[in-house]
Amino acid sequence: MTGIAPGQAIKKVFRKQPVFVRNLTPKEIAAAYAVPLSSLRDPQTLAERTKPGHENWLITMGVCTHLGCVPLGAAEGEPRGEFGGYFCPCHGSQYDTAARIRKGPAPKNLEVPDYKFTTPTSVTIG
Repeated sequence: MTGIAPGQAIKKVFRKQPVFVRNLTPKEIAAAYAVPLSSLRDPQTLAERTKPGHENWLITMGVCTHLGCVPLGAAEGEPRGEFGGYFCPCHGSQYDTAARIRKGPAPKNLEVPDYKFTTPTSVTIG
C-alpha cells in the first residue's frame, strides 16, 4: 500500500471480486466525520469502516449494493460522483469518500470485508 498516495484509490481482486483500497486525505476524513448520521441511508461512521490507528485506509468490496455492478472511482480519471467517492454508472448510485451510499438506488454502503493489518503498509483480507 506504500504506492497509494493520499486521495488515491486502487482496485485489487479478492476471491474474484473487486476490492477498493483508498488512502483518505485529512480533508476527506474530516468531511466524512462532518456528515450527520441521520442523513445517511445506511448510517455508519468512518471509524466503524476503518481500523483504529489506520483511519486513513478504507478497504471495501468494489461491488455496488444495488445489483452488483462495479462502481467507478478507484482508477485515476474515473468519475467519483457528487460526493467524491464512487459512482456506479449502471443505475446512478453514488457513494462518498467513506464508501457510504448517498444517492441512487443502492440500499447499503459498500461492504467492508474482514481484514487485518499485518504490517503498517500491508493487509490480509479474509
